[in-house]
Amino acid sequence: MPQQPTAQVTAAEISRIAGVTRATVSNWRRRHDDFPEPSGGTESSPLYDLGAVRAWLAARGHASAASPAEELRTTLRLHGRGDSGSGDSGELLLLVLAAARHSPDDLAATAALSDADLAARAEHDRASVAEAVPGSGAGPARFTAEDAAVLRALYACVREEGGQAALGVLAEWELEDSAASGAYRTPEPLTDLIAHLVPGTPARVLDPACGSGSLLAAAARRGARELYGQDVLPVQARRSAVSLMLTAPEATVTVRADDSLRADAFPDLLADAILCNPPYGIRDWGHDELAYDPRWAYGVPARAESELAWVQHALAHLTPGGYAVLLLPPATAGRASGRRVRAELVRSGALRAVVALPAGASVPLHVGLHVWVLQRPEPGGPERKTVLFVDTAAEAAPGTATATGRGGTAATARTRGGSRSTSASLDWVGIMVRALDAWRAFTDNPDTFEGEPGVAHAVGVVDLLDDVVDLTPARLVRASRAGIDPSDLAAEADATRRNLVDAAKSLARTAGRADWNAAGTSAREWRTATVSDLARGGALTLLRTAPDSARTRAAQAAGGGTGTDGGRGPETRAVLTGSDIATGSGPTGDPAGLHDDTAPVIAAGDVLVRALAGDGGPMARVAGEEDAGALLGHHVHLFRPDPARLDAWFLAGFLGAEDNIAGASTGSTVLTVSPGRLRVPLLPLEEQRRYGEAFRRVHELRAEARRATVLAEETARLLAGGLTGGQLLPPPGDI
Repeated sequence: MPQQPTAQVTAAEISRIAGVTRATVSNWRRRHDDFPEPSGGTESSPLYDLGAVRAWLAARGHASAASPAEELRTTLRLHGRGDSGSGDSGELLLLVLAAARHSPDDLAATAALSDADLAARAEHDRASVAEAVPGSGAGPARFTAEDAAVLRALYACVREEGGQAALGVLAEWELEDSAASGAYRTPEPLTDLIAHLVPGTPARVLDPACGSGSLLAAAARRGARELYGQDVLPVQARRSAVSLMLTAPEATVTVRADDSLRADAFPDLLADAILCNPPYGIRDWGHDELAYDPRWAYGVPARAESELAWVQHALAHLTPGGYAVLLLPPATAGRASGRRVRAELVRSGALRAVVALPAGASVPLHVGLHVWVLQRPEPGGPERKTVLFVDTAAEAAPGTATATGRGGTAATARTRGGSRSTSASLDWVGIMVRALDAWRAFTDNPDTFEGEPGVAHAVGVVDLLDDVVDLTPARLVRASRAGIDPSDLAAEADATRRNLVDAAKSLARTAGRADWNAAGTSAREWRTATVSDLARGGALTLLRTAPDSARTRAAQAAGGGTGTDGGRGPETRAVLTGSDIATGSGPTGDPAGLHDDTAPVIAAGDVLVRALAGDGGPMARVAGEEDAGALLGHHVHLFRPDPARLDAWFLAGFLGAEDNIAGASTGSTVLTVSPGRLRVPLLPLEEQRRYGEAFRRVHELRAEARRATVLAEETARLLAGGLTGGQLLPPPGDI
């Protein structure tokens, strides 16, 4: 397809190309008379000639500020969709898979090829993996010289940012013009929790609504070697297939595109485990045409109960004794139309546990979702007399709403428009500890499980089979609080209150340590350099993390070591994750999530930056002695400064700045930080150290505030719960 004679870009695309904020572009338009005039669009949404914009930016040193992912995104939009190969995301996804198998040098060599030779190279690469992605095949040549711009951008993106970054851009591009809405990625901490709720190490795992494949990737991190997926959206099925082949090259991956309820692609498959985050609230799921389907062994789901159809679909695909873990809306636990199916699931022993999550764990973010754990009954197996209920809502971050209303979209979801996501701000460590500890203790001996008052409680099957069969954990767990000993609760509340008083005093001392003076009549300005420029100059080394083999290649290309420390594998070390940075905790990641032993090892003085932008906690910190020796986890960038040229705390302060992160972030619903685009002021080392000391004090202030807030929330929870539960009395003299 011929390219447009005049490529046009929006102001938002200019900001991404230049690596600046939208506000900066607006300032350029107002202050610079030579800024290109609009060449199209409307007065409220003008379009600008791309060539003129690039020339203007080049004259001011911004020509190459865009990340490779942003270059690919812009090039795709400008190239358009048509009959050429690059108009079909399926062919480009194949090319990502093939490109990710090449060395960085091979990928770099594509930049020097002519348009015709580049198209031939891309066609050869595509054909080499043509059978790997559903809906693709060898067939006639797809790419031509007219596709050269897209092909160059794709190869560059894979080389610099890895195959997963390119996959994300391609999926976003296709979903923009599709009829699909509500396609989103399940947060990684939640996928890990769901995968860990399956006992043992299942070899064969199915996700019948796999989306981008994140749950199957979590299963692969736990050792699964046969991965089966199905999704109604072809683009998601193709993306999932390629993503899993990149992240779990040792696994057998089979993904199909179709509606699992109406057109099951694996009718004869019996899996060891099923992990699924199915679509919610779908009334047109096939109720009438599937009325006599043999999968409905626990009762025909009502038209409003599509979630219970997914539950039974999962059970039908399990081997006897196999486990299914599904993420479901809270209404599934108590809606009247689902009572009979819920009763049969409980009576048969198929339902083993329901775990309530805090609001913000996944979309919709304002709703506290539930995780159902089911097990297919074994013929002649043991009688199951109880069901476990766990309420982790108390583990929500301070200030995070925990309402569990129904429907709608979350007002707190972060998008390009600036709204916020609460998922990253949750205490995922605490959530996982409470849920998994209770589940493991329950599975060890269900009949003697004592639980934890207010958190986990095993309820008898007979007690659940009432007129409503309400399986809401908050209601059932709350009843267990009456068993708390009054003297024990009083002692715990008093100890927590004293710790709060000490934390409040420490916070006051930290906040009053220094006077903060104004810079003058106007804000200070300075020259800056990108991280990419500093890395090329040897001032720092950038070690990137990625979920595929590009992680290791990127680290080596940046000059960093593999960090294996004498060949010790990842199983011997803790892993530092993005949520650890956000919550201020030590390394808590699971080393089983790293596929090889080449993950970089963190050293004291390294600067760690979260790779996913969010509003939950700080974006950066300096590694201390407690972090040293841990492995660098997924979604964390490591900057190792030369101490003779860069102060670590100075670097962390500016890298984690809100404006800096915003200018270097790409994506739509999930904002990914491009580390090379982050900018750092060029200051003498002595001045850096003064700023560094100030940033270190800010870090201490944030840590003390977090500690005091957590203790305040815990103190209030204990006191309020004790008063309402009858264990505590009001203090004498209160009226």
